[in-house]
Amino acid sequence: MANFPLIDMENLNGGERGATMELIKDACENWGFFELLNHGISHELLDKVEKMTKEHYKKCMEQRFKDMVEAKALEGLKAEVTDIDWESTFFLRHLPTSNISEIPDLEEEYRNLMKDFAGKLEKLAEELLDLLCENLGLEKGYLKKAFHGSKGPNFGTKVSNYPPCPTPDLIKGLRAHTDAGGIILLFQDDKVSGLQLLKDGEWIDVPPMRHSIVINLGDQIEVITNGKYKSVMHRVIAQTDGTRMSIASFYNPGNDAVIFPAPALLEETAEKEQSYPKFVFDDYMKLYAGLKFQAKEPRFEAMKAVEANVSLGPVATA
Repeated sequence: MANFPLIDMENLNGGERGATMELIKDACENWGFFELLNHGISHELLDKVEKMTKEHYKKCMEQRFKDMVEAKALEGLKAEVTDIDWESTFFLRHLPTSNISEIPDLEEEYRNLMKDFAGKLEKLAEELLDLLCENLGLEKGYLKKAFHGSKGPNFGTKVSNYPPCPTPDLIKGLRAHTDAGGIILLFQDDKVSGLQLLKDGEWIDVPPMRHSIVINLGDQIEVITNGKYKSVMHRVIAQTDGTRMSIASFYNPGNDAVIFPAPALLEETAEKEQSYPKFVFDDYMKLYAGLKFQAKEPRFEAMKAVEANVSLGPVATA
């Protein structure tokens, strides 16, 4: 099996830029995932985020997990559990408006830290979208504009911990799925593994690596690129030892953004055939909510069925 794609972003500044862009292109076309090093977010900040996230879990989340998920999931457990995930989570919304001040039990220092971290991740996401545009032959800013809608993108963070599980053969940390949105930036535990992606019919470990950010592409990128880049099924395997930290930030289209294959990419295909639907992002999310753990293709087909009702929405001028 080929090695999991590792991209050193420092190599974009100099003689190795061409080769590095080629590595990103190959990762987007053949993996749907890659891991970033030297991404511009300081190790000091990452260490602090990890420390405070783990402290918050111990103090505020661990007992709740034991009382709610653990008791329910393990009760009379004999067969595989398919309707519950072995994870403890909370969600932070950053854009278009932040809810960080409303989340209970967060210390002020942790709130401010996560705001700072989110701002840096947002910049990194937009930088990556422009690198994708460059590789795709789209004008700079095309993907950011496509995501914009009338109020800008949706950007949020899912903070998860996956505690030790006595029966990892019977329950997943997180069941297999593709991500509905745009581009996902993951800061994960560098000691406890568990994240896997599906490639050529095999589940492959995403290697934990200190201070790296793992990137994966969501369904919207697949639609806009008309299938040139694919969103990929992934899952989290529960482990018997150690609690795995996962901080996944989702840079997604705005609710009213109209998503459709980029015309410039359709021109490249011999048949000029648009294989993917055109839809309002929020309509896709409503459908995804009930079908997250199923294949993405029926979701695309369902959106095609309502496509006749979609008019081109607000076009961003900013």
